[in-house]
Amino acid sequence: MWFEPRLFWHSLVAAGAWGFLAVAVWRLILILLSAVPAPPTPKPAVWPRYTVVAALYHEAEVVGQLIERLSRIDYPADRLQGLLVLEEHDHETIAAALAGPRPTWLEVFIAPPGQPQTKPRALNCALAHATGDLLTVYDAEDDPDPLQLREAAARFAADPTGRLACLQAPLRIRRRGRAADPSPFLDRQFAAEYASLFETTLPGIARLGLPFPLGGTSNHFRTDILSAVEGWDAWNVTEDADLGFRLWSRGWRLGVISRPTWETPPGGLDNWLPQRTRWLKGYMQTWGVHTRAPWRLGWRGAAALVLTIGAGLVSAALHGLSLAWVAATVLVSLMAGLPPETPALALGVLALGAMSAWLSCSIGARRAGVPYRADDMIAAPAYWALLSFAFVHAVWRLILDPYAWDKTRHRRDAPAETQDVLDETAPLRLSAVHAAAPEPVA
Repeated sequence: MWFEPRLFWHSLVAAGAWGFLAVAVWRLILILLSAVPAPPTPKPAVWPRYTVVAALYHEAEVVGQLIERLSRIDYPADRLQGLLVLEEHDHETIAAALAGPRPTWLEVFIAPPGQPQTKPRALNCALAHATGDLLTVYDAEDDPDPLQLREAAARFAADPTGRLACLQAPLRIRRRGRAADPSPFLDRQFAAEYASLFETTLPGIARLGLPFPLGGTSNHFRTDILSAVEGWDAWNVTEDADLGFRLWSRGWRLGVISRPTWETPPGGLDNWLPQRTRWLKGYMQTWGVHTRAPWRLGWRGAAALVLTIGAGLVSAALHGLSLAWVAATVLVSLMAGLPPETPALALGVLALGAMSAWLSCSIGARRAGVPYRADDMIAAPAYWALLSFAFVHAVWRLILDPYAWDKTRHRRDAPAETQDVLDETAPLRLSAVHAAAPEPVA
């Protein structure tokens, strides 16, 4: 770097380019593997006991809606335990939770005072009181498929290895009709991003038998294993991402199921930015924790960490800079009346990277039943550039307040007669999928 700076920077750029090409090829492999259908699983002879946990904070507006949705879970009631985990000073949410009717198996659980005041700490408090053989986690805005627990229980029962510790259900985004809803641009891109992750990336990684960062909700665990690894890291603001790799490092394995959980997008930039900042800050924490002793993951686990957490962080950091550089190069070339320089390697990174991202979003969106059109593809680079803004904000927050939980506000959905999905011009009857499993897509 000191004696041959030009050679150093050229080598650094070339290494980065080849690295991004490898990530693009990796994404294409995952798309192909995600199309492999999972084998059918028979029902267990006896349904195991199941604990359903939802940690809520300042959610008085939606707690009644969540209780209504949890009451639709199709599972033997005598085998269910439900815990709505609330903070003792959150009087409004406690009052709202106690005000309406609840299933007999669902109780309000007040977490004891302590620090840090985060979702994973609240989940750990509930874990100590869980009586189920299996345990799942939901968020305040979730609308899980009623048969999701049955599918997960059957998968655990059919596991021939006994090493399956967690199953991740797909999260799908739908937007409820509201006149005051914020930018549909963020809603649609967010939905496509979720579809890419939960319909192609995670199923593909699961087919390879590799670890992956869990979603923050709709994880289904074997309770004894979750207790053995001491639950969630209360100081990590993406405790789900950390837990997936921690389970792997202890010799356990992860999988996916098909019954989805529906969520609403965060909304405008004022809600999207804190959520994405927290995710990226937690990814940085997770990267820091698991690279202290990467040999614990083995080479396969370490490679999965690099290709998920590592690639996600680097991509978020460089999206905005890359877009600005390409735009500046093209504009300067046009002003000079010369064609822009297009080195083959750089062009390959640009083309294959963009196409693999678009393809993953398009196939994932089709499987999830959400729209993803040509104009969404064209607008995607602007959304990717916003990730760089969130990355800078996450670095700043990691330095100043590493354990602060940037909470996303959740709003009650509109009445059923005014509901719509992300594409108002071609509404899809997404709610109908609650009663049936997703159809396989070639």
